[in-house]
Amino acid sequence: MGGNTMSNKYDGHWKRTKSLTTITLVIWAFFGFAVHWFGDLLNSSSFPGAYYMAGQGSQIAFALLVFWFASRQNKIDEEFGFQEDEEK
Repeated sequence: MGGNTMSNKYDGHWKRTKSLTTITLVIWAFFGFAVHWFGDLLNSSSFPGAYYMAGQGSQIAFALLVFWFASRQNKIDEEFGFQEDEEK
């Protein structure tokens, strides 16, 4: 019986981790590709540096995405008892 409980624990952890990874990849794809595909539309005579600013904004979004992912993954790990032991 104990093995089944552990299996459920691993399955739940893996399910939540896959979901978080999928969400992260969708956000990454949006900032990595979708924003830049519309570069011609972003650059206009009224705001000529919009494409450049979108590129810089994407880099900031990527950095924030890394920290957000790590934070969420730590919460998932703690919820299922897989957190890393902190050395004292």
